[in-house]
Amino acid sequence: MSTTTMTIAKAITAGLRRVLEENPKSLLIGEDIGRLGGVYRVTDGLLGEFGSDRVVDSPLAESGIIGTCIGMAIRGYSPIAEIQFDGFVFPGFNQITTQLAKMRARSEGRFGAPVVIRIPYGGGIGSIEHHSESPEALFAHTAGLRIMAPSNAHDAYWMIQQAAASQDPVIFFEPKRRYWLKGEVDTENPAPDAFRAQVVRPGNDATIVTYGPLVPVALAAAEAAVEDGRSVEVIDLRSVSPIDFDTITESVEKTGRLIITHEAPTFGGIGGEIAARVSERAFLSLEAPVIRVGGFHMPYPVAKVEEQYLPDIDKLLEALDRSFAY
Repeated sequence: MSTTTMTIAKAITAGLRRVLEENPKSLLIGEDIGRLGGVYRVTDGLLGEFGSDRVVDSPLAESGIIGTCIGMAIRGYSPIAEIQFDGFVFPGFNQITTQLAKMRARSEGRFGAPVVIRIPYGGGIGSIEHHSESPEALFAHTAGLRIMAPSNAHDAYWMIQQAAASQDPVIFFEPKRRYWLKGEVDTENPAPDAFRAQVVRPGNDATIVTYGPLVPVALAAAEAAVEDGRSVEVIDLRSVSPIDFDTITESVEKTGRLIITHEAPTFGGIGGEIAARVSERAFLSLEAPVIRVGGFHMPYPVAKVEEQYLPDIDKLLEALDRSFAY
């Protein structure tokens, strides 16, 4: 039987194991990923299976981790780096945006940069700044990077393998507060192309677009909206760069209303790009302005008030009310 129940964390572990088994040039590198198995135990057990040459405990130096991965990729390896927490990536930001993302263009296509950078991201874990952030828009603005964000175990299992197979660098954002969310994983039938969005709940009256940790919230809001007689379609982007605008546009042309939600601040966020593209592509189909629901334009707050910062079911239902008021 090819279907089994896994948490998102264990699905990523299983996906990484399969990558290491099938590609002898692949290896993992990151802080505490070997003996400890990572802070969230996503790499637990892999050191014993594959050895310290392929599951490498690095120094506490994100710039060094990324720079090492770039060098290995140029020499024919396929490194997968773990950044321990979202906010820890910034010491390596220069390497990612000015070196890694530019390799294919700089070499005029003579070589790629098959590097995957795994980043546990987002809030909802009762932590502080640098441990609860959503920096995906900063990377999406940089051409040359692909950005994935799975929301369920089946996608997590297959998308990490699709990321590892890419000849372009991939930032793989893992929704850390959903690591323990269980789901069915079919280990024989792959998930759809990681760069295609999926309609995870069909509807006719409004569309909610989201990704990563907020997919369960959007689904719960859509279920709650049934009591108001509203049929809400939910789209899981899965990829933040590139974005599957065709699937979004098709949905909005049907429903006429669009809500976009992400944990990152709405100011300068991915939602703004989606809103602009939909306004260009489907303006005459819109019955109301596109509404964005996200974090505030401020540093991530302390744990005792983070629930007021994060989008939730009530905020999405309020956004739907505003949309239907037009």
